[in-house]
Formats: sequence, structure tokens, C-alpha cells
Amino acid sequence: MWKILSIAVFFLLACHPAFSQVLPKESSILNYRLIGFSLPSVKTTGSYELQIAVGNYTSFDSFKKNIAVRLPCKNKKIIAEVPFFGQAYTWSVANTEKKGAVDELHHFSTGRIKDVDTATTRLRVLTKATNYKDAYVFLDGTRALYDIDGHAVWYLPDVDNTHIEKPILRDLKLSPAGTITFLFEELDAYEVNYNGDVLWKAPNNGKVSGYVNEMYHHEFTRLSNGHYMILGCEYEQWNMKPPSALDSSFVIFHEGSRSRDSSAMRYPKIPFGTVIEYDEKGNIVWSWKSSEYFRKSDIYYHKGKATRPDITVHENSFYFDEKDSVLYVGFRNISRILKIKYPEGKVLNVYGETFRPDATENGNGLFCRQHSVRHSESGYLYLYNNNSCSHGESLPEILKLEEPSSGNGSLKKKWEYQCTLEGVDTSFRNFHQFPTGGNVTELPDHSLFANMSTVYSKVFILSKDKKLLWSAIPERWNAVDKKWDMIYDYRASMITSRQDLEQLIWKAEKK
Repeated sequence: MWKILSIAVFFLLACHPAFSQVLPKESSILNYRLIGFSLPSVKTTGSYELQIAVGNYTSFDSFKKNIAVRLPCKNKKIIAEVPFFGQAYTWSVANTEKKGAVDELHHFSTGRIKDVDTATTRLRVLTKATNYKDAYVFLDGTRALYDIDGHAVWYLPDVDNTHIEKPILRDLKLSPAGTITFLFEELDAYEVNYNGDVLWKAPNNGKVSGYVNEMYHHEFTRLSNGHYMILGCEYEQWNMKPPSALDSSFVIFHEGSRSRDSSAMRYPKIPFGTVIEYDEKGNIVWSWKSSEYFRKSDIYYHKGKATRPDITVHENSFYFDEKDSVLYVGFRNISRILKIKYPEGKVLNVYGETFRPDATENGNGLFCRQHSVRHSESGYLYLYNNNSCSHGESLPEILKLEEPSSGNGSLKKKWEYQCTLEGVDTSFRNFHQFPTGGNVTELPDHSLFANMSTVYSKVFILSKDKKLLWSAIPERWNAVDKKWDMIYDYRASMITSRQDLEQLIWKAEKK
């Protein structure tokens, strides 16, 4: 496979200031195969070649016999791909105009975790790419970045001594600053560089929640102004007794636990969502608490499983429209999206069903238990609709919705696509319901990149005219049953431009 991968290289055609040091650093262990080489020995005149051998060599004779990658280089910086994780490498620069003239030998190795071990983990491509052939895909379920052909080229190393095998990783993606952001569910949120060095860590001090921490969850984004926005949680006492028609011996909570104490049922502490904005120093710039809205809202009448009162809403996504200073926040359990004016915090519109006394949940006719909300450049609201209100089988949808021009009007469906199942045995019923996970992102050419949830984690690119442009499924080998199982993947994201990829790689090496 490495012979194919080694071809996937590219050059920086623009003029870049050279690093004074040799990169990769001597004896460094890298968490990636796509590597930025800094070549101080390359001069402005002459012809040079980057040479990479698989193995650790100290003599030129041994090195020359094992060269696997040869790349002409005209600049002092070049990006190349080496074939394997978990392997030692030796490299040098040769002046091809002077026979036998070779720079000194340099050494590095690539690390490996099970999520990039091709014997146990893979991203199986179902539909080969017709567009975005140079794109890369982040999967939070494998903590890795893949090329469009399904080969892992980077993985998230152990960060801040947080043993990454244990926490639940969420929302791994490229930031506008050429860095990588992610969060560990209900633990911490980080910004790191390509090497995995921590650049910023959320304070998680409970100043908004009033608790020991902020209970970060679902989504974390670096804004274009250098600030950071993230979802959190607070537990607040419910301020009203449920109406007699809804009275019950217990209330169902967010995490599924139940209280059979009638007083606790009448005045429970329930999880409300928060949105927090931090500056570069970790100071709180702005925050919004959903409790201030919901404690005066119609969720007083919402009924969940078995028609019991359910006043938990489960905040699970947000999108901040920086241009128009509007925040959209999605709530799964009530199939609702709030449109909020920033920074005032005023709710401008409510998209979803209105709950009434003595009435069961009927649905809003557009979406149900959605897991991603976004606003497109063309002005539409679009989302990943899990479509899980049906008692029977249902498939998720991607929707584009038109907002009302003014006032508190309703959304209008302008475009829809029903997701499809492929590459799996559809006789298994559990593949036909999608209760959790999934997301969608609009790409530069207005096609859509989507991840279909934790149950069936297919990732794909869809054109505006609903043609499948690429698709793949992450899988892990089941040694007991001797088969490939689908990997739980909550969210996925893409790097679509070569310029963004170059920025990510070189920014990690700036000192």
C-alpha cells in the first residue's frame, strides 16, 4: 500500500520563509504520516531531491539501499507522505547535480495507536470521490484524519495526560486559525496544533453553571475573532408543579435516572443547556442560559415516554452566525431550534412544536430529534434530521429550511434528502433507527458533507442535485466474530482545501 501512498505528495509553490532548523526534529516521534520537511541545505540554485528510507540507518550505503520516497525539491520546505505508522525513517537531501553529494542523515519515527492500525481499523470507501479528491476527513470515533481514499494520515495523541482511550471525544475539526479543536464529553475542551501540543484549554471552572465545572458537551468552536464558544450545562430547580393532568410518580431525567419521590418530581433539579463564549485568556465574554427561557415556556406541558411529564430538553448543537450576530441552538428531546439575538440573548424565534395541556407530542412536521443545525451562505437554515419520532422504521434526512422574513413565523421546507443505507446488511433492524448523533456541513461549492450518526456511521458528500459524490464507513475488526463492525462515530468534519491543510501542518512548526 505504501507505494500508492507515497505518490500522494505535493509541493508548496508559493514562496515561504524558511525555517532555520531541520524538520522533523532529530529522533522525533510523529503522530502523522503527512509531514512537513524543512530543508536548510537547499540553496537558491541547483537541483535537489528529498530522499526518505524506511528504517533507521547511520551509514549512507545502508540508507541508499532502502530509499522508498524520492521527491524533487526547489524550495526549503516541502510536504511529503511516508508509508507507515509505527515505523522508523531516515532521510536526507541530495544535490542531484553533484553526483554523490548528500546532506547528513536525519531520523524520525511515526507513532501508532490502534485507531490507525490498518489490521484492526479502517475507513472503508463505498463510493470513490468524484469531487474533493484532495480532501481529508476527521472522525471523532477513531480520533483520526483520513485522506479521501480512506487512509489514516494523522491521529490525536494523548493530550494533557488525558488518557484518550477512556473519555468520549466529540467534535474534532479544523479551526479558522489552522488549529484543531475538540472536547472530551463533560470533561475538557482543547485547541491543539498538528503535533497535538495544547494551545488553549477551556477553564471549566463552573462560573456559568454554578457547579464545580461547566459539563461541556456536544459542540466546541473557535470563532473568527479568536474567541471560543461551547455548550455547557447547569442543573436548576424546576419552578412549577406539573399540572394535575400530567401528574406522575416520577420524572424522566436527561441521563435516564428516575426519582420516585413525589416532591422531587414536583420540584426537580433538571439539566438546562448553556452557551459560553471565552476569550483567548479564558475569560467569560458572554454566556446564555436556556433555563431563563424554558422555565417560562411551554415545556411545562411536554410529555415524553409513556405520556409522563418530561421537562428535559437536551441541548445538542449550536451555530453562531457571526455576520448577522445570531445564534441558533438545537434541543433534541423537544425537536426545537431557538434563534437568539447576540449579545442581547433575546429569543427571536422558536422553530418546533408548541406543547399544550392534555395533548400528546405530535411533532412539528419538519424535523424530529435533530442533531445538527447550521446556516448556509445562501440564507437557509439546514440541519441533520434524525427523523426518529416514528414508531416504525425511518431514515434520517438532510433539510434546508427557509426562515420567515420577519416576526415569529414558521420554517418552510425548501430542499430535502433522505439518507440511504449502503455497505451493510440491512436485515438488522437496529440499522433502521437513528436516535443519536449525526451532523451536516455545507462545503465551499454548496455540496453537503454528512455523518449519519452513531448507529450507522456512514460519512458522505452529497451534491446540490442529490448525487452521491463520495461515501465511506469506519469499521473495526471483531476478532471474536471474525467480521468488521461499524465504529461509533458521533460527528465528522472535513478539510476541503490544500491551503488549509498546509496552514495546519506548517503552523505547528512555527516557534
